[in-house]
Amino acid sequence: MTFLFFVTSRLRFRVSDISISRFHDHAFRGPRHGERALDHSDAWVIKVVCTLCVRSSSIDSCLHYFSKVLNPPITYGVIKRLNDPKLALKLFEVTRVKLELNHSMNTYNFLVKSLCQVGLHDAAKLVFDWMRSDGHSPDGFMLGFLVSSCAQVGKFSISKELLTQAQGIGRSVNPYACNKLLDLLVKSNQVDEAVCFFRELSKSCFCPDTCTFNILIRGLCRLGEVNKGFEFFNDMGNFGCCPDVVTYNTLISGLCRTNEVDRGHGLLKEIQSKHGFSPDVVTYTSVISGYCKLGRMEEASNLLDEMVCSETKPNLITYNVLIDGFGKAGDMESAAAIYDEMLLQGCLPDVVTFSSLIDGYCRSGQVDQGLKLWHEMGNQSLCPNEYTFAILINALCKENRLHEAREFLSQLKWRNINPQPFMYNPVIDGFCKAGNVDEANLIVAEMKEKQCKPDKLTFTILIIGHCVKGRIAEAISIFHKMLSTGCTPDTITVNSLISCLVKAGMPNEANQIVLTLEKNLGLGLSSSRKTLAQMAIPVAV
Repeated sequence: MTFLFFVTSRLRFRVSDISISRFHDHAFRGPRHGERALDHSDAWVIKVVCTLCVRSSSIDSCLHYFSKVLNPPITYGVIKRLNDPKLALKLFEVTRVKLELNHSMNTYNFLVKSLCQVGLHDAAKLVFDWMRSDGHSPDGFMLGFLVSSCAQVGKFSISKELLTQAQGIGRSVNPYACNKLLDLLVKSNQVDEAVCFFRELSKSCFCPDTCTFNILIRGLCRLGEVNKGFEFFNDMGNFGCCPDVVTYNTLISGLCRTNEVDRGHGLLKEIQSKHGFSPDVVTYTSVISGYCKLGRMEEASNLLDEMVCSETKPNLITYNVLIDGFGKAGDMESAAAIYDEMLLQGCLPDVVTFSSLIDGYCRSGQVDQGLKLWHEMGNQSLCPNEYTFAILINALCKENRLHEAREFLSQLKWRNINPQPFMYNPVIDGFCKAGNVDEANLIVAEMKEKQCKPDKLTFTILIIGHCVKGRIAEAISIFHKMLSTGCTPDTITVNSLISCLVKAGMPNEANQIVLTLEKNLGLGLSSSRKTLAQMAIPVAV
């Protein structure tokens, strides 16, 4: 071992064929390559070669020695032991080209996997191509791994090329690999690309399974193209596939999102008529949610009763959509009854449950009951989210309880809430309408401190508020600040400001704003020009 340390230290500066040869003879004291008496020392050879690869300034300088000791099994052992995919790739390429070493499939498999694990997918594809050109045929496992690994990092072109190559050599394509690629295409919003690629694959040796169709149907339904989803649904039998409950649930969910709830309910009944499986909680909840969104609460309630009779237990989502539906319908008695039933069944409420209840009470004018539930959330150690805040803030502002709403905004300092403009705008609007624009300005300053940028509505509220208060110069300043932040005003904002300027006897300023917006932002402000024309104010061209 002392001699090994001495030699490898010297190799940091220069490696020669003579020193390597002498080191090899000293280490083994046995016959050289050709007599093949090294089986008992393969592990030692692997260690020596690894050391040379790491210490040498160039692998090429070790080629003479490598030509004597390397064979496919030893090279595989070296590449595994190096624990450095880049260096292993270099050794692999040099020995393949300059020593014409015919590497084993173990080496190809290990190297492809290692390169993918460190993000070198292009290099892994290169090794895969070398493997084929060297006369090796990839197995389904390697092909599937490389396809899915490349797809996982967004290299869809490589994945598709690999699958196309598999078709070309008549190799059966593993459904898992194809499904992984199709799933990632769908998740990256490339649904049309996934559909086209599926059709291309299905013309050859690819045998899709039920999961394949579920992926494509899910993507199409999320785009609202439910009828195209049904085309795949109807085509499943031609490929020897049968729909499962996931297939039906996906279609039902898609139908309910496009307000075709009755059609979705019909599919639910179709499942009930089948013997292989039954509707589950997702099936029922999707249809119930659809009815709730349409305000058809009686049908939603009836379906809940049917669900319970079929011994399908409602879950938290089921109860939440019903509570939200009854709340939006103004039937808080039924919403409260669902909440009580939920607790009775041992289903614990979450922030969505309370937010829906609070929203329902606020919509029906029972803001204090909503506040009571707010405090009940704290007793149950549930943290409100930004929507819970927004619901109560908006409701308090509608009742002109601005200082209470202001207090809710102050709680954002110590709550783990990401402030959004829609939480501040009702309070800013309330103070502006009350004539207290100074307080509104303070709230906007607090927004900026919390890294919450005012949006178009915020600026519009402020501009109109300052105009009504007679603070025209500040309104103009806010308008220009709006433009400088890249927030494009709409016609309501512009016409409100122009109207106020004209009434304040500032037609030139109004004229200049119209010209600036048309010139710099390319906005067509025909309505604003009409407003000025009606007031007999000429607009320059």
